[in-house]
Amino acid sequence: MSHKVLVLPGDGIGPEIMAEAVKVLESLRSDGLDIELEHGLVGGAAHDASGTPLPENTLRLARAADAVLLGAVGGPRWESLNIALRPEKGLLGLRSELGLFANLRPALLYPQLASASSLKAEVVAGLDLMIVRELTGGIYFGQPRGVRVLADGQREGFNTLVYSESEIRRIARVAFDIAMKRGRRVCSVDKANVLECTELWREVVSMVAKDYPQVSLTHMYVDNAAMQLVRAPKQFDVIVTTNMFGDILSDEAAMLTGSIGMLPSASVDAAHKGMYEPIHGSAPDIAGKGIANPLGTILSVAMMLRYTLDQPDLALRVERAVEAVLSQGLRTADIHTNGCSRVGTAQMGAAVVAALHG
Repeated sequence: MSHKVLVLPGDGIGPEIMAEAVKVLESLRSDGLDIELEHGLVGGAAHDASGTPLPENTLRLARAADAVLLGAVGGPRWESLNIALRPEKGLLGLRSELGLFANLRPALLYPQLASASSLKAEVVAGLDLMIVRELTGGIYFGQPRGVRVLADGQREGFNTLVYSESEIRRIARVAFDIAMKRGRRVCSVDKANVLECTELWREVVSMVAKDYPQVSLTHMYVDNAAMQLVRAPKQFDVIVTTNMFGDILSDEAAMLTGSIGMLPSASVDAAHKGMYEPIHGSAPDIAGKGIANPLGTILSVAMMLRYTLDQPDLALRVERAVEAVLSQGLRTADIHTNGCSRVGTAQMGAAVVAALHG
């Protein structure tokens, strides 16, 4: 069965890292992977070309695709735009229009990079956790929102945190299903002692847990979870949480692994259609220099193969190829340490492709 994959390089280092991910896909296609690649614009690049961060043609291609592979969006050159036209609106629009409600953010520390973590090696060695973040609800999307002028003339900003039972239930099921394939432990993170919305969150997650008697469920307040991720991160298997809390905690977890350049992510719907992207940003300060780390994007390809294209063997093959190049001592600037060989973006991509056939 052929699969359509929409490639959206985006802004900044996006085109550079995406080029290496496409080389991996092309290599797998030459080995028999039945995929059709299409290309489009999103973010700042799309705004420059068409006046909008999410052109209708890109949205049409995304709806028709089985999966979307995204580089990165945004940068200082577009910060002066009206908020509705900024590059990030293209990303949020894709998530919303495609119904990608579940964000999967693994934090896996490769043994070869233990010394690159900001924490002591004994604290992070063997780290392998998954953060499941609700992606289309919560305070980022809740209405009403805005800035208003009060009677005394001062301005007041306001946002609304809202979750329905069905939204909580569906993200909880994603987390429990993933836990069934991992260590069978779920930690639900909320702020139920302060926020009524997350009090409901805790109640509904506990109800869903009854359908998964093999999985152990614990609850943790978000402030404690942030502390525990630094104190003892290996206590976690799967963390499930709200949109904003997941946004913050997943970036914190990313730093435990040594570099955000190493980490992929997936945003999926109920049918496992997904958008796959590295967790880092567009890094405009190094764009065009050929030094960006493409491994997060390449590992996003592995997640796409596993979760949407149903090719777990090929996913494992890509992941092992990444581990092989790290074992060879190859490092981009963000993960370089003494005794290793510093390579650029294209060199790292080429090494992964070679390792696929090694």
